[in-house]
Amino acid sequence: MTVHLVFVYNADGGLLNGLKDLWHKTVSPHTYDCQLCAVTYGPLGMRREWRTFLQGLNAQVTFLHRDEVRAQFGLSDLPLPAAFVAQGGQLRSWLTAEDLRATPTLDDLMALVQRRWPQALALAAA
Repeated sequence: MTVHLVFVYNADGGLLNGLKDLWHKTVSPHTYDCQLCAVTYGPLGMRREWRTFLQGLNAQVTFLHRDEVRAQFGLSDLPLPAAFVAQGGQLRSWLTAEDLRATPTLDDLMALVQRRWPQALALAAA
């Protein structure tokens, strides 16, 4: 069974929003609201280390913005960023906003994902 992970950014999608977020992360990183984006993206896109790490999980991985998770799953008012296990068209909470906000570096995030991987497997099997 393949686990389907859904990572949700605390930002809206689209080119203009992406440019605004890039500017905010650069000018005032300590006030930027999406820790997931802050540690997984650099000025040129997703960090190679993160992409390679995710490929090693042998999971299907989807990245959504808050407006996209609202449109696809009807969820709003979620504390974000967050990560979920998708199963049967529903999202099950896996990594909370509090978890992700406590990961100041990409290495910390990857360690968190590794520690919580057994929980993702269990959620996918339930």
